[in-house]
Amino acid sequence: MKLFFLLIAAVSFIQGQISPEQMEPGKRNGHYRAWVYFKDKAGSAQANISERARQRRSKNNIQSDNLWLDLRIPNDYIETLKELNIIIRRQSRWLNAVSIETDINTLNTILKFDFIKKVEPVYNFVKGSTIGPVNENGTNQIPNNNQRDFDYGNSFTQIEQINSHTAHEAGYFGQGVRILFLDTGYMLSHVAFDSINLIAQYDFINNDDNTANEDEDNDNYQQDHHGTGMLSIIAGYYPGHLIGPAFKSEYLLAKTEDVSSETQVEEDNYVAALEWGEGLGADVTSSSLGYLDWYSYCDMDGNTAVTTIAVDVASSLGMLCVTSAGNWASTPPENPCQPPITHYISAPADADSVIAVGAVNSSGIIGSFSSRGPTYDGRIKPEVCAMGIGVVGASPGTQNDFITVYSGTSASSPLISGAAALIMSANPSWTAMQVREAMMMTASQHENPDNTYGYGIVDIMAAINYGQTAGVKPGQGNPADFQISTAYPNPFNPSVSVDITAAVGGHLIVEVLDINGRMISTLYNENVIYSTHKLNWIADGVPAGLYFIRSTLNGQSHIQKATLLK
Repeated sequence: MKLFFLLIAAVSFIQGQISPEQMEPGKRNGHYRAWVYFKDKAGSAQANISERARQRRSKNNIQSDNLWLDLRIPNDYIETLKELNIIIRRQSRWLNAVSIETDINTLNTILKFDFIKKVEPVYNFVKGSTIGPVNENGTNQIPNNNQRDFDYGNSFTQIEQINSHTAHEAGYFGQGVRILFLDTGYMLSHVAFDSINLIAQYDFINNDDNTANEDEDNDNYQQDHHGTGMLSIIAGYYPGHLIGPAFKSEYLLAKTEDVSSETQVEEDNYVAALEWGEGLGADVTSSSLGYLDWYSYCDMDGNTAVTTIAVDVASSLGMLCVTSAGNWASTPPENPCQPPITHYISAPADADSVIAVGAVNSSGIIGSFSSRGPTYDGRIKPEVCAMGIGVVGASPGTQNDFITVYSGTSASSPLISGAAALIMSANPSWTAMQVREAMMMTASQHENPDNTYGYGIVDIMAAINYGQTAGVKPGQGNPADFQISTAYPNPFNPSVSVDITAAVGGHLIVEVLDINGRMISTLYNENVIYSTHKLNWIADGVPAGLYFIRSTLNGQSHIQKATLLK
């Protein structure tokens, strides 16, 4: 079963009266669910952040001390709200907001408090169109591809396409990497999970520590189906049948998506799960969500949807976030600012820092359903692709050893999340953005990205070997090496940087050239005074595309590529 969810509209109330019609997207059982945002965090205390999260932040050059995102919501604000007729569902220190459930009159009372910034509906989701489990021909047959060196069974095709098997042979299985997985729930009794390294789990639907199906009063009988299949694609280990890329990683499992036709998922589960996982030290997040029903394509600008904002916050704290691009490909809408979205990627795939994943078949051809780019503000999407048609995974049927196939970008996203974990295992000192860059800049069409495949199909081993520093032989009489970091971030918008270490006294020239070799900007042209220089190019007034950064010391040059996205 392919599961994707649709989000409902974006409306903010800052002043005036809120009507029931305006809050309709958040209506549940006669009450209304709303985000209440606060103006400040005056006098608030720091949240508890695990040592592992602090270490990950430090590796990503993020200072944890006195970080605004770690400040709790002021307790006085919470206590004032509790005096009213409300239920507080979630608290988000990242958004400085709480999600509540109450009536319209109380919402209007809350809006008058001087510490309130704005009120929005908690947007609800309904199930999207199902793409799988089927293969491109519409059948439910598992492909007959076997590879016995590592006993992948019929999962070999999806593993081979991204070169995961070679990484396994080199000893990289995702060990040392912690992955936060967001989905519907997980039948961990399946044999594919016998060796899963589970660190923690939480059910954000029923507010307990059980991510398996609960009794029928709490969970739909199919609640864990999608999550079980998707988790097995990345983490499963069932030799002869199924082996996921990152079967040795550590896992944080979040049950966030309610499949019931009556009780719908809210975005606050998603935001809460991201904050939970970040605080526990997750390195990678993986989700198969798309929120679009009441959003328009014009909202896919990287700054509008709450889930998009949350993903960018998570990325800013050093997590590498991976999500499905969506299954919405169809004729582009006549009015792009009229919801719902069709054809294009949906939130949070529009986030600036996310890796949005498209779906290809076993031959590397894009799926007809796989959502296209660009974002509304012109950035290339998706970032990369993996197999998303006929992907082998565990089936949560009556037999706990049953294997089936799935199709959709839901299935390609776990493969890319697993790829990221292998790259991190091989390069534990790399930052999240270095891993993202390595994946994109070694993918199958990184020199000519487009809005169908993005940068192409990932090659894990090429990404593992992607050089983060380039050395140039010293010239005659130079006492030290000339070293240049890989340009970062890459792709970039609006600026790109390089770090250069060179012998003091040498003459250094650093220039930016366009694809035709014309000089666009000179970043440095003088004798080296300090051994280390950080140079930055702000790409104002130039078109998107490929540029070259040429660094020359005493006549010896090094050239690297950087891609400007707009």
